[in-house]
Amino acid sequence: MKILLVEDEPDLASATQRLLRRHNYIVDVAEDLGVARSALLSSQYEIVLLDRRLPDGDGVDLIHFAQDHKLSCKFLVLSALGELQERVEGLDLGADDYMVKPFEPEELLARIRAAERRPVPEVGRVLRLGALRLDCDTRNFFSDGDAFILPRREMVILEQLMQGANRVVGRDVLEKAMYGYDEQFESNTLESHMSRLRKAIASRGCGVRIHTVRGVGYMLREES
Repeated sequence: MKILLVEDEPDLASATQRLLRRHNYIVDVAEDLGVARSALLSSQYEIVLLDRRLPDGDGVDLIHFAQDHKLSCKFLVLSALGELQERVEGLDLGADDYMVKPFEPEELLARIRAAERRPVPEVGRVLRLGALRLDCDTRNFFSDGDAFILPRREMVILEQLMQGANRVVGRDVLEKAMYGYDEQFESNTLESHMSRLRKAIASRGCGVRIHTVRGVGYMLREES
């Protein structure tokens, strides 16, 4: 695995690089955002270890840079900015994980192994069926180029149906996508959301239709 370490403190950068190399990772070091941007464009990295306080800006700006350039990599922030609000901000801005300095080497290695196990999201992927389009990066839906807003759970249902277009998507799959493990829901809740979703699709002339497969689930197909 190839890792980009973005760190402007030479001693910490050198020690972290040696640690990771001892565990068979290929590690490049960038001391600021400018060098990091060039590195991301010239080589493919699976994980970026990212400081926030860099000489030329906030490290999380590199996450936006990667998104803008459709680069598939995971970002683990390593920062002395450890207040709750700062950690939440980093995660909300797109970091996959956040560790506060100083950190224990074994924990860093464990976080990297956890990041390795997580699938890399597909970047720039767009699903299309009829006049309906789903931008998988932003999770926005469009009909003939016009964006439309759905309630959260109906958006989740339509996303699952788009991903499984022309195939039956089971009720259990939809319910698991809609609710957390500790959330309670009524047996007819899915039908209520599905009814409203059908009306929303029909009102926008998307050219697709949700079919019920009784006792099994639902299928999204293009109307003939």
